[in-house]
Amino acid sequence: MFCKLLLWFLFMGIAASEGDGNFIYRGFRGANMSLGGEAEITSNGLLRLNNAIRQKGHAMYPVPLHFKPSHGKTHSFSTNFVFAILPQDPDLSGSGVVFVISPSKEFPGGENGKYMGIFNETNNGKSSNHMAAIEFDTFFNPEFRDIDENHIGIDINGLDSISSAPAAYFSNVSRRFENLSLISGDLMHVWVEYNGFQNQLNVTLSPIGLPKPDLPLLSSTVNLSSIILDNMYIGFSSTTRRFQSSHYILGWSFKMNGQAQALDLWQLPNLPQPKKKSKVLTIGLPVIVSVLMLMAILAVGLIVIRKIKFAEIQEDWERDFGPHRFSYKDLYTATKGFTDRDLLGVGGFGRVYRGVLSASKIEVAVKRVSHESRQGMREFISEIVSLGRLRHRNLVQLLGYCRRKRELLLVYDFMPNGSLDKFLFDHPNSMLRWSQRFRIIKGVASALLYLHEEWEQVVLHRDIKASNVLLDNEMNGRLGDFGLARLYDHGTDPQTTHMVGTFGYLAPDLTRTGKATTSTDVFAFGAFMLEVACGRRSIDPQLSVDEIILVEWISKCWRKGTILAAADLKLGVDYEVEEMELVLKLGLLCSHPLTAARPSMRQVVKFLDRDAPLPDLSPDDLGAAILAVGPSEGPNDLRLSYPSSSEQWFACTSSLPESALSSGL
Repeated sequence: MFCKLLLWFLFMGIAASEGDGNFIYRGFRGANMSLGGEAEITSNGLLRLNNAIRQKGHAMYPVPLHFKPSHGKTHSFSTNFVFAILPQDPDLSGSGVVFVISPSKEFPGGENGKYMGIFNETNNGKSSNHMAAIEFDTFFNPEFRDIDENHIGIDINGLDSISSAPAAYFSNVSRRFENLSLISGDLMHVWVEYNGFQNQLNVTLSPIGLPKPDLPLLSSTVNLSSIILDNMYIGFSSTTRRFQSSHYILGWSFKMNGQAQALDLWQLPNLPQPKKKSKVLTIGLPVIVSVLMLMAILAVGLIVIRKIKFAEIQEDWERDFGPHRFSYKDLYTATKGFTDRDLLGVGGFGRVYRGVLSASKIEVAVKRVSHESRQGMREFISEIVSLGRLRHRNLVQLLGYCRRKRELLLVYDFMPNGSLDKFLFDHPNSMLRWSQRFRIIKGVASALLYLHEEWEQVVLHRDIKASNVLLDNEMNGRLGDFGLARLYDHGTDPQTTHMVGTFGYLAPDLTRTGKATTSTDVFAFGAFMLEVACGRRSIDPQLSVDEIILVEWISKCWRKGTILAAADLKLGVDYEVEEMELVLKLGLLCSHPLTAARPSMRQVVKFLDRDAPLPDLSPDDLGAAILAVGPSEGPNDLRLSYPSSSEQWFACTSSLPESALSSGL
């Protein structure tokens, strides 16, 4: 007889209270709950708070719990429960369910609908309520500052949540939050945990059957000691709009000063099966014909809209570039519709989005740039496709392009750690070690040597700078942004006469003639090296007059015999002195105002690999040359012009002027 009684408690009903503030219900058959309104316990042990016709109900643990010890600070507690909202119509939302801590187990003034059955227009928000609640709300009430019609909120004394979030759970597999629908009819598992020492209240949500997520959906600092009383009731309240939904609690566990017992889900009662709607037995022929015609019109309309939505520009000459052209539909799908959620950055000439190609599962960065299809577009696309054939471990791979209406979309490999300038200038707590910086410098130098001398054509990058160096998952530097790159055959002269680039990286000869060469790339690389070593921008108008232009300041330090004073102060003394001196002196040599004095990238790589010594350099002569005709000889505002940190956004490209697209440069 004793065994039968034990099994009956274990499998059919509840586990009795194990002391003050410790209980578990595995279903509610035979449970001594304090029920109000339309709440009831069904024959199979479900706690039904209401149904679609009878609209309001609450169920409370029958005795008050002692929430505060003698010193008056609220105990820690935890609870978990399983609930479900069964909608009559999935397109209609009711109000929802609340877990409530209340000084009373009755709510005589609680109104139906938006007040969840516990508050009303008069007392909502009053500190005299001494109530705390977790709401699972399926209706948008702007007067309570609701965020949407499907959210979870922490409420103190009223329905204006102090913290809320759309219904979701953290997936321990994908390591991100996945959306949930409260009115889906699915079972939801909830954990509510309060740390009385840290005043931390966490709310965690998960679909039934999954382990508890590693991260809570809501985590809020709130001192319940100032809100709730010594003895409080706990339970649930629910309201719904007529004929919309029924709300059920399947199991409930609570513990004061400890972890509430886990619910064995297989022991919980089953939800009722939804009733099937009756079907109309007969439909008149005119109605059938009308419906079919309407469906046909809608189908044609959807096809037309879809074609317009994914329409692209594709001219006859682009057939040769087929393997390098992406369809707009594929890129739209990869980026989930170019939503802000996957936006990586915004610049003056476009937006960059993260995406995953559905066919290959490759992560990509997609840049959308406005353009006008005029003369030069064919040549420009031809060069884009040619650049897509570049292969080097220190280059960001340009995978292809797409043209649609007035947009050009460039597709690159995705670099997970973003651009180098963020670590040098914008993230003081994410400092790069010297060994990482030196490896990045050598990697970019190797990539430039490949572009200048080792590929089938000469590639002028024309925009070498820290924001165009991307970092892969191993923090290796990869040179990206080929939007301004130009190609020409070995042994010939480049035909570019249009000056492009970024102030601080422009060689004096480029500002005078407008003609880009491999030597002007070397000049920009020199400025890049100095920035990496010194941890500051090549032009910084916020510094003193003597330090505004980085190359001039380093030259002055060298003449004083203190060139290492220019090293990044954040490094302290944690760097190789010989390597630091090499980079600073080589950076000055590459930044030499005289074109003939600059080394080639092959020589630069040899210097960095210690395969050749630096030539004898005179700090006085080099410094005098830099001060005489250095970067300050460019446009009048060169000293004061530098892109702001907000424009140095993470992307695989950073600047693509419309002039480059319309004229072909």
